[in-house]
Amino acid sequence: QVQLVESGGGSVQAGGSLRLSCTASVNFNCMGWFRQAPGKEREGVALISRNGGYTSYIASVKGRFTISRDIAKNTVYLQMNSLKPEDTAVYYCAADNGACYANKKNFNTWGQGTQVTVSS
Repeated sequence: QVQLVESGGGSVQAGGSLRLSCTASVNFNCMGWFRQAPGKEREGVALISRNGGYTSYIASVKGRFTISRDIAKNTVYLQMNSLKPEDTAVYYCAADNGACYANKKNFNTWGQGTQVTVSS
């Protein structure tokens, strides 16, 4: 059974940093991070292609978040800097062997989610 296991969530003050990790049981072509805040729809945050040559971010995190991956470890990372209270959400890792493109939502494999809380 293909699995995605996330780690790295937690609580931090505004302006702080966290790094999320997601390790997959197999390598996927496209991997990404989504988040869902209470009362809001889930939104895509960032995604990355297999070799890291393509990345995409939502406007609200550009310049603050960086997505990267280690193919040898089947792991994707989300480095989150200058965190804001509005970044508070459950963050989900997603993976798919389809093409990687901006605003992609049709991932077929999802992690269980990890909570990120940013206090002001």
